[in-house]
Amino acid sequence: MNQQQKVQNPETQVPKTPQMSERDFVNDVLASEKYLTGAYSIALNEASNQGLYQDLAAICKETQDCQRTLYNLMFKNGWYSLEKADQQKIQQAYQQYSGYLNQLPPQ
Repeated sequence: MNQQQKVQNPETQVPKTPQMSERDFVNDVLASEKYLTGAYSIALNEASNQGLYQDLAAICKETQDCQRTLYNLMFKNGWYSLEKADQQKIQQAYQQYSGYLNQLPPQ
């Protein structure tokens, strides 16, 4: 990834030792939360009981909120970077999907 295309905060340094650092722990929990939100999404799609669905939805929301908090912590400390979107690619995607809208029946 080109450095100019990276969106990242200054990195908070952590000791480079065999022991897990704060960054390692947060990254591990973030990966777990991402996995769980995917699993809850599947469970929500398959839940046939309304009460179970509502309970799962609440747990899924809490898990997504936790994932977002961890993501924000990683990003704030410069441990998570993003790639800037290419403006031309955005415009191409917009035109492509706008064309699809024209194919839908009027509402």
